[in-house]
Amino acid sequence: MATESTPARTAALVPAAGRGERLGPGAPKALRAIGGEPILLHAVRGLLASGRVDLVVVAAPPSEEGVAEVRRMLAGLGPVTIVPGGPTRQQSVALALAAVPAEGYDVILVHDAARALTPPATVAAVVDAVRSGHPAVIPVLPVADTIKSAVPGEDPAEFPAVGQTVDRSGLRAVQTPQGFSRDTLTRAHAAAGHDATDDAGLVESLGEPVTMIPGHVEAFKVTTPFDLVLAEAVLNRREEPQMNPVVPLVGIGVDVHAFATEQDVEVEPRPLRLAGLDWPGQHGLLGHSDADVVCHAACNALFSAAGLGDLGSNFGTAEPEWKGAAGTVLLAEAARRVRAAGFVIGNVAVQVVGVRPKIGPRRAEAEAVLAEAVGAPVRLSAATTDGLGFTGRAEGLTGIATAIVFPVS
Repeated sequence: MATESTPARTAALVPAAGRGERLGPGAPKALRAIGGEPILLHAVRGLLASGRVDLVVVAAPPSEEGVAEVRRMLAGLGPVTIVPGGPTRQQSVALALAAVPAEGYDVILVHDAARALTPPATVAAVVDAVRSGHPAVIPVLPVADTIKSAVPGEDPAEFPAVGQTVDRSGLRAVQTPQGFSRDTLTRAHAAAGHDATDDAGLVESLGEPVTMIPGHVEAFKVTTPFDLVLAEAVLNRREEPQMNPVVPLVGIGVDVHAFATEQDVEVEPRPLRLAGLDWPGQHGLLGHSDADVVCHAACNALFSAAGLGDLGSNFGTAEPEWKGAAGTVLLAEAARRVRAAGFVIGNVAVQVVGVRPKIGPRRAEAEAVLAEAVGAPVRLSAATTDGLGFTGRAEGLTGIATAIVFPVS
């Protein structure tokens, strides 16, 4: 139960280890593409876009290759944990549930990766319903088709006969995410005596009430090749220009590094790397990577605009692969992660504060290199501090950046 020191949070479990045989041969279903991106990426992005989910735990295809592929695919999306899935859906859900921290997470969602286009508003509605006091909540739609029961003949090869027409007024088609208080879902799985494909059914077996709220037609399950065609059509419709304006998100980033000098006995002085360019004859800057304050400030601004943390949380000094990395490499990876999180990059502007080097003669060259790394326009300017402060004393450089991104609606 949440306390003052462990605020209430929501975790979403995404079982994504199934093969999806009805889609035909190929990669596991969650890794198939719609709109040029994996089904799983769409599903996780929709959960996080709801504003109600604090952690996503994905049960990936259990092979080392499957886990590695999912980890690479979801890198940079934010609070996502990857665990190997099990041979059945229920086992995958149980493995994902076990990976949720013991404290603080009082609401648990279970969401099929195949319902990749579920609108974020539907996710939010499920969480809000659980928080209002309902221990189990499912989104549903009325059944539109006429439903008939079938009576099989003695010969299995024969077509079955109609038993009766079922009154569809009391029937509902169930979607995900399904939402539960953590205690309810934990008890339901502990008491399960069979492999279930529906977590709400396990709760029903406990005798607990399950509440239905309106679902959404776009939360359909991608199961067959036709569903892939339908999903592409939905994505195309979403990408059509809308009359409502898209509100840009602005991020700010700052980075500071000191110049290396002959007195730095522990660090070998190196040439200056700034704005993605080498500057012959200039002392380099001290840092874990190449200390390019322009690229680093731009990374911080992009992460800030997209709500993805900062340079340290994405490329920390504890991660050896980024040691000595070129600033343009970090900048390109930052831009990739921002786009993977569901944003379009508008532009980035960076100002360098310091007395050297002179930016003007190489501004156009630097802007071209930076724009190539970001995949969007980058503008570079420079300023001094009239001899004031460490930049005015030529002890180091500061980079200050802003970035504009647009959420993909």
